[in-house]
Amino acid sequence: MNGKRLSRRTFLKNGLFALKALVALAGAGGLYSIFGERFWIQIKRVRLAYRRFPSSFAGMRIVQFSDTHIGKYYSLKRLEEVVELVQKQKPDLICFTGDLFDSKFGEVSDDVIPILARLQAQLGKFAVLGNHDMRLNAKRVVDVLERSGFTVLINGSRSIVRGLERMQVVGIDEMFHGQPDLPLALKGVGKDDFVLLLAHEPDFADTALAFPVDLQLSGHSHGGQIRIPFYGSIFIPDLAQKYPMGLYSFAGSEFHVYTNRGIGTTLFPIRFNCRPEITVFDLETKQM
Repeated sequence: MNGKRLSRRTFLKNGLFALKALVALAGAGGLYSIFGERFWIQIKRVRLAYRRFPSSFAGMRIVQFSDTHIGKYYSLKRLEEVVELVQKQKPDLICFTGDLFDSKFGEVSDDVIPILARLQAQLGKFAVLGNHDMRLNAKRVVDVLERSGFTVLINGSRSIVRGLERMQVVGIDEMFHGQPDLPLALKGVGKDDFVLLLAHEPDFADTALAFPVDLQLSGHSHGGQIRIPFYGSIFIPDLAQKYPMGLYSFAGSEFHVYTNRGIGTTLFPIRFNCRPEITVFDLETKQM
């Protein structure tokens, strides 16, 4: 009888210890998610080669950042750190793929202009709008980005010339609140031009695949923000369900879509197993 009581006491004692350990672990994980990982930016490097990529651009470096969600949970000081990291990558071209401000916990502010203006790239700075930008005030966000030195593409394109060759940077309108029109955006683009497409929502790739687009850069998903080991993301937003994170290729085509995990957060200031990201693309000409 005493042995059984001792065993029961030991079981209860061990169970209580395990419960306390789980609570402590959950608390530590929460602190890490709020104050640690969401500011621990990963520099992700991607090397791609294309037959259509002009040889005079070989070795060109594109740096993408996305979804800063500036507001209550992401400060201007943090944005300064992002700008410094982007510049350290020595970009030839900088792309921002939307959601500069957070529509729930932020507002459009000119205070970001002198910070974003520090970004420098020989071949230019390009941007598209995200769904949060559209909810706040699309015209104001465009004005802020343009005054920061970005070319904002809304169903439009720009040629980049190096030597006797060129490539095209194309941007489409936001999918939830805008009117994306890829045929209009591609108007004037040559059939042999290499096309870099900026589209906030990654699932637009299903549309882009049918057009002469080579590489699509997107954001929007935040990679899910909270990723449980052996399970995956707790929540992924609409229009990022198919291509939520990283690089995707398509059978029978050189077309790729890359979904950046973003910088900031939305709804909750938490990232777990899903670090914020700056992506560095090194592009080469594929040998025939």
